[in-house]
Amino acid sequence: MAEIKVVPLDVGRSCILVSFGGKNIMLDCGMHMGYNDERRFPDFSYITRTGTLSEHLDCVIISHFHLDHCGALPYMSEMVGFDGPIYMTHPTKAICPILLEDYRKITVEKKGETNFFTSQMIKDCMKKVVVVNLHQTVQVDSELEIKAYYAGHVLGAALFRMKIGSQSVVYTGDYNMTPDRHLGSAWIDKCRPDLLITESTYATTIRDSKRCRERDFLKKVHECIEKGGKVLIPVFALGRAQELCILLETFWDRMNLKAPIYFSTGLTEKANHYYKLFITWTNQKIRETFVQRNMFEFRHIKPFDRAYSDNPGPMVVFATPGMLHGGLSLQLFKKWAPNEKNMVIMPGYCVAGTVGHKILNGQRKIELETRQIIDVKLSVQYMSFSAHADAKGIMQLIRQCEPKNVMLVHGEAKKMEFLKQKITQEFGIDCSMPANGETVSIPSQSNIAADISVNLLKRNAALAGLSSSLSTDPKKLCTLHGVLVMQDHGMKLIEPSQALKECNASEHEIRFTSTVSLPPVSMDALYKTLKQRFTGHTVQHTSDGSLVVDSVLIKTANESDEGTDVLVSWPYQDEELGSSLFSMLQSRFCKTEPQ
Repeated sequence: MAEIKVVPLDVGRSCILVSFGGKNIMLDCGMHMGYNDERRFPDFSYITRTGTLSEHLDCVIISHFHLDHCGALPYMSEMVGFDGPIYMTHPTKAICPILLEDYRKITVEKKGETNFFTSQMIKDCMKKVVVVNLHQTVQVDSELEIKAYYAGHVLGAALFRMKIGSQSVVYTGDYNMTPDRHLGSAWIDKCRPDLLITESTYATTIRDSKRCRERDFLKKVHECIEKGGKVLIPVFALGRAQELCILLETFWDRMNLKAPIYFSTGLTEKANHYYKLFITWTNQKIRETFVQRNMFEFRHIKPFDRAYSDNPGPMVVFATPGMLHGGLSLQLFKKWAPNEKNMVIMPGYCVAGTVGHKILNGQRKIELETRQIIDVKLSVQYMSFSAHADAKGIMQLIRQCEPKNVMLVHGEAKKMEFLKQKITQEFGIDCSMPANGETVSIPSQSNIAADISVNLLKRNAALAGLSSSLSTDPKKLCTLHGVLVMQDHGMKLIEPSQALKECNASEHEIRFTSTVSLPPVSMDALYKTLKQRFTGHTVQHTSDGSLVVDSVLIKTANESDEGTDVLVSWPYQDEELGSSLFSMLQSRFCKTEPQ
């Protein structure tokens, strides 16, 4: 039996190795935001300890532009070495290098770190990218094909299905089964893969109503600015940021509020540009109203200048990055944290080791890398505006694509264990949650596709008593007799006579022969009996005294006063007729000894 092997290299980042059908595929190549040394990158020694990765990987697939899914890509391709194809969608290819360059500037130019990729490496890496359109089947080579499906989550995010022959694997990356203010919900067809590899960031969470969350968010922001406080909202440049900007813009309009709202300089314009460029990836409402008004051209939200951070009075600032692990968001946090009138709202998941993760766990004194201690007095709020699927959404995706096996990745062990049990109970399928570096083998059935000649199909249908006018059950298994020929990298089932002709070979016949001892009986008497019993078959008396029933031969082997030895011979194709005839001769003519 064929098998699918999976090795996750993804604690705090996404990077998964999948091997099946003789191919090796890397799914995402993320960076861990909680480390500032080589631990931030996946451990590629699991693939090879010497040489480049090109010899060991057939391709790399990137699900979306978040750095925990693509941040290690230039390191992997340019510093470790990979020259093969890297697949991603158009928006991911456009946005990915911008986020990589922003992060490189923070890491190298501001923190002075070494052993990091350069701007040129990012450009060289992007030259290896092959873009994929939604629902487009792309042939990686003669055997491996991939197909992308809409994932929601962020602009350009995709679920990917990989297929080799009859084996297939679906990888979700990050996805959202609930539409939001600017993106639609994830969708996949009923492709019934051998394995579904799904993220499980919110494995035990059933999120409350989106409207309730939005109302709560607006209430907290409003209360803080009414008291004269400052609100810091750490976000990543694209995705959740646009969702919350649309929400605040609408609220400021409705309430006629005057407190300024700011966004990290430069990123608003870039975000605007890409949302205009890839408007087809947004939800229906934004696409329909885009001509009258671009939802991403904000009247109340202005670019932020660092000098504004000391301005008196209330303000709301969207600052990058989203987990408070560096950049403007961390600088503003350090400045505003000692004032209890201020507030920080964490709108999504934070990886262990980041400042965001520490304050969400209740730490009130934070020690930074510089040994500086921050006294956290401001209000810390967590509101899940995360564009990840919750437990309900994960179950919904499983129902949609009907996989034979499920694997949970990109989540916390206790939460994944809970969801694993739920999946097994509800769907009755195997569910695994491998540890980092653990190899999991998933058994799968590998079917070989073969073409069949029309003549052979017609002949077998006729023999089975089927006619083209009769409706037959398409799921019912049917046995076909023919010759399987491998030709031009494909298989075909053809008539034996055609195979002999094509191979210029002579026919050999395999026959089964058995002898039955009968009491003295003439061949004429046997002929009459067979004529009566086998009315649907051709029974002939040949000139040499033998009998023939279709292809079954019956002839006398030895005669004496005590009885007659009759030889019965039939070809393997007529096994059923030969066995039936032989059994009839035994029961009808052989005398049974008295007990």
